[in-house]
Amino acid sequence: MRWTEKIIAAIRDTFDTLLFFATMAAKEDFRNYVGQAGVENMSSERRLAILGNGPSLKEQLPRLIAEKAWEHTDIMAVNFFALSEEYKIVRPKLYVISDPQFFRKAGYNERIEKFYNALAEQTTWPMTLYVQYYNPEKFDYRAAIKNNPKIRIVPFHTIVYHGFRSLEFWCYRRGLGSGNFGTVVQNGEFIGILLGYKRIELYGVDHTLLDGLMVDDENRLCRIKSHYYDSSPTVAEPIYYNATNPPRPYTMYSYLAETAELFRGHEVLRDYAAEQGVHIVNRTAGSMIDAYEREPMK
Repeated sequence: MRWTEKIIAAIRDTFDTLLFFATMAAKEDFRNYVGQAGVENMSSERRLAILGNGPSLKEQLPRLIAEKAWEHTDIMAVNFFALSEEYKIVRPKLYVISDPQFFRKAGYNERIEKFYNALAEQTTWPMTLYVQYYNPEKFDYRAAIKNNPKIRIVPFHTIVYHGFRSLEFWCYRRGLGSGNFGTVVQNGEFIGILLGYKRIELYGVDHTLLDGLMVDDENRLCRIKSHYYDSSPTVAEPIYYNATNPPRPYTMYSYLAETAELFRGHEVLRDYAAEQGVHIVNRTAGSMIDAYEREPMK
């Protein structure tokens, strides 16, 4: 790299770093809520299993239940797992929600309400619920779960870090920023690393985000979405940005660009985990994630 390119890169990184810290100061703060809250009664093996939403979890979850995985591994659930019949069996110790539909009026619907009611009425064991710190509409999570005393609510930071690479992991160790962790599972991995788990296993994390893509006769980008809790036949539906009013559709370019950034986020997590001495293992057969070691369930 020539000296002129180095100067330009240094100026750009300086600007991006200052902008990141300014954005943190304006929108969030600099407190490591996850690290300070810690985890109660961490498994003796410091092992965490994250249950994703992918269709493969239909096969994996019954085997985890048969093995009573929670006896030696802490369980983290995400998104709508509380609406499943298995929720009260698995009794996850940790729970993460990060999609804007969970705290923005534009995305709030009957299913979201059922989700919060399920958390409020069915959670009879100690559990920590992790939510985005960024909450512009001041959504009241505590009221949504009807002040269930068994549920502890802990916020985490999500502003994407851009700037000097030498400062990136320094920020992550303090619970600040994000490597564009665009899925709830990635946020769960980041939280698991902050909590001090040394082995993180991924189940139901198919990430088949390019399967079933099509453009309909109205020029709308559509995709067939499939989750482990879906029972109805899957059909291609238009893809919209979450919680925007009015709904804003993806273009092929914007969707592919965002998907590429999402997979880059897995590579950031892989490198950060290695620096922290954390072993992330993808146990989802057929997963499209290529960043982690693979160890499918036998």
